[in-house]
Amino acid sequence: MNSPAVPALFSVVFIIATGFCLARLKWVRQASITDLSNLVFYVLTPALLFRTMMNVKLSELDYAPIGVYFLAVALIFLVTIMMQGLTTLGSARALAHTFSNTVMIGIPLASLVYGESGLISLLTLISVHALVLMTGGTVAFELAVARQARRDGISQSMWRTLGTAIKNSILHPVPIPIIVGVLYAQTGLPLPDMVDKPLQLMGQALGPMSLLLVGVTLAFSKLKGNLMPALRIAVIKTIVHPVVFVACAWLFGLSGIPMATMALAASLPVGANVFLFTQRYHVAEDEVSASIFLSTVLAFLSLPLIFIVIPHLI
Repeated sequence: MNSPAVPALFSVVFIIATGFCLARLKWVRQASITDLSNLVFYVLTPALLFRTMMNVKLSELDYAPIGVYFLAVALIFLVTIMMQGLTTLGSARALAHTFSNTVMIGIPLASLVYGESGLISLLTLISVHALVLMTGGTVAFELAVARQARRDGISQSMWRTLGTAIKNSILHPVPIPIIVGVLYAQTGLPLPDMVDKPLQLMGQALGPMSLLLVGVTLAFSKLKGNLMPALRIAVIKTIVHPVVFVACAWLFGLSGIPMATMALAASLPVGANVFLFTQRYHVAEDEVSASIFLSTVLAFLSLPLIFIVIPHLI
């Protein structure tokens, strides 16, 4: 298949397969998964988030394409929560339905297909993608945890429950570096090289390490009973998500390269960061890790279709 999607998608599949083989060869033990997950979640993720957000000038963003994109995200996220319930499982599935692999797959594709203007549109989205989705996901998970605590007999008022969830959502490895990065960006001060360089190196390691961890987890997963839910997530992410976005874009008159780039972003496979949330909250690890792999494989078919259809819509 002669498509610009192939090299980027193959890279993701290859790294996941490498992690799978490492676990099967017993070079990585199941007992180490939690430690590796903590390393990625508490060290590499904050490094990438801070460096991404410290370059964001909120006053310079083009909010129209981003707004339409997140409208589609919100619709899918809320419908999932309504159907699944406000639980950690429902939150995990909602995040998986909407969180795209915008960096490892999205950046090379946008550059190859839509050139510099497409890349600028995607980077604008990426600059707030984590801010909105990872922070929103954190709030959903924490609300679900607080709600479950009340059901389990831990007595406290609804307002106190909500306050606890919001506090835990802020004092969290994801929102803190995002908030600090945004605040630092508004000062206009450069980050000293002796700080910036190690953060850059750690941030660059996040994507490969996350995908290796997905492969390791797949090797130890009990996929029986999880394949159909994982396939459902993959279909919603790579097919339903872009369809909902295109409908929203048509409704609000969004067109041109920004529309095409956002449609591409909506079509991308499930991002590995979703798996880190499932590890942290101990829910649906097998299902989500399988969905990352399946959605990437499915994207070999769905993305070329997007490249054929979108030019007729812009």
